[in-house]
Amino acid sequence: MEAPYDVTLVGAGPVALFGAYYAGFRGLRTKLIDSQPDLGGQVTALYPDKYIYDVAGFPKILGKDLVTNLVEQAMQYSPAICLNEEVRTLDHQPDGTIRLGCAGGEHHTRVVVITGGIGAFTPKTYKRAEFDRYEGHGLYYAVRNKEDFRDRNLLVVGGGDSALDWALNLLPYARQITLIHRRDGFRAHADSVKKLLDSPITVKVFYELRAIRGEPDVTEAVIYHNKTKEEEVLKVDAVLAFLGLISNLGPIATWGLTMEEDAIVVNTKMETNRPGVYAAGDIAAYPGKLKLIATGFGEVATAVNNAARYINPEASVFPGHSSTIMDKAEKEVARQAH
Repeated sequence: MEAPYDVTLVGAGPVALFGAYYAGFRGLRTKLIDSQPDLGGQVTALYPDKYIYDVAGFPKILGKDLVTNLVEQAMQYSPAICLNEEVRTLDHQPDGTIRLGCAGGEHHTRVVVITGGIGAFTPKTYKRAEFDRYEGHGLYYAVRNKEDFRDRNLLVVGGGDSALDWALNLLPYARQITLIHRRDGFRAHADSVKKLLDSPITVKVFYELRAIRGEPDVTEAVIYHNKTKEEEVLKVDAVLAFLGLISNLGPIATWGLTMEEDAIVVNTKMETNRPGVYAAGDIAAYPGKLKLIATGFGEVATAVNNAARYINPEASVFPGHSSTIMDKAEKEVARQAH
């Protein structure tokens, strides 16, 4: 049997990728496992072409570019990558290691860091045959490529971050954009709401989608005011409905971890109630938690550095400043070369 890895990250989104970098930086043999076919998690699956504005050091960065940078950073230390694999079981072994069971086999590790985001996720749909039959023919629940909407008239449905962010991101591409929301309060960041209201986007509050027309592709949308019941017909080439996400923790919920509202309870070291098992990112819960990528980066660094001490009790939790360590490493390489 292959020797156990030091750290295995369950999930391969942005937080996991930064965790893989940090584990390599600490000299730990590292593996990433994810049920998705690509690195990058939700960012890659749902909004690779959307700008992200709240990552330190980047005024704005496309989701796919952030993932590219994180992958490059993580791959400096050559972690093992296992994609299209769902971890189904987590069991402690008599020797203190942890066995992760997947459909395709087992993975053995000394520490697990769960970075599964919100779990398995799928966009909510209308679940109405007369609407959903247009999926792929002008009805979209996610955006994969902004160029698909070049010079098109768009109707965006929703009042959360995804709806507002995509409406704003598609402004340079679309011919015209209308956004409808069923009430006058938005669930998005205040800055996004301000940008929306200051933009050329037509915003209609208290409006909902009544019908979609066209054959075989969307050519019209019927919207209605939910207070006056007045209808309006819009000529559109596409309807983008951002109704939220359905998340499912799947097997993680059966691993004997203390849970709180579909999240894993951790302490200040990012430890769960099971030894050697840590959690970071959106899946971790503690008082005052903020579900932000920026927060997740700090959490996974905390988890990995405490894991280094767990693996080797003589190790320091504090890794030292990266610039100082890398300077010493470069000087040592230069010394050996001479």
